[in-house]
Parts: sequence; C-alpha cells; structure tokens
Amino acid sequence: MEATTTTKMQATLDHHLAAFVAADLEEIVKDYSDNSELLTPNGAMKGKSAIQAFFAEVFTIFPKGATFEVKQTLIRDGVAYIAWSGQSDFVTIPLGTDPFIMEGDKILYQTLAAHILPK
Repeated sequence: MEATTTTKMQATLDHHLAAFVAADLEEIVKDYSDNSELLTPNGAMKGKSAIQAFFAEVFTIFPKGATFEVKQTLIRDGVAYIAWSGQSDFVTIPLGTDPFIMEGDKILYQTLAAHILPK
C-alpha cells in the first residue's frame, strides 16, 4: 500500500475520532457514503441516514465531554483498527474495538464491539 493511501486513511480516522469526541453528528456522517455499513451487535446500519441515527443515539449516552482514550491504532492494506476505552456520566466502557475498511476518504465498513457497563 502506498504511503498516500495510508496517510489518507489516517486523516479520515483522525477526523472520525475528533468528530466522535466532539459528539458532532454532522461531521461524523461526512466519513461515510450512502453505501457504507456499520455492523454492531444490534444489527447492521446501511447508508448515511441509518448511521446518523445510530450515532445520534450513541451521543445521548456518550456525549461531548465524555472520556475517550485510544489504546491502539493499526492501519494496514485498507483496514484501520482501534482499541479504546471510555467513560461518561451514563456508562463505563473498559474496552471497545472498531475495525474500519476504507475506500478513498470514506469508511465503507465499520464494525463495533464494546463492553458497556451502565452506571
């Protein structure tokens, strides 16, 4: 994989994480296309509007000001992976993981797994 592809993936991931920490719904949706899919333990969300609805719900329990720490980041051959932890007034998440399959500057597929403990 050429360096420019890795750089572009890193920039997309950085934008995505900054939008997540800011609980910025408009910005986070910019990282997806109408063909994107977000796969979660509760099912698949396909397309920008479904993904936007998912994050709108997430931001109610993990709003701006929540603690979010990326523990590991790997980028290889079109795939980015993060392991993370976080805490808000509503939940503690000791471990979460998100692999991202990217195409250009968009997230084509994202999966989410997290150990979520309500407070």
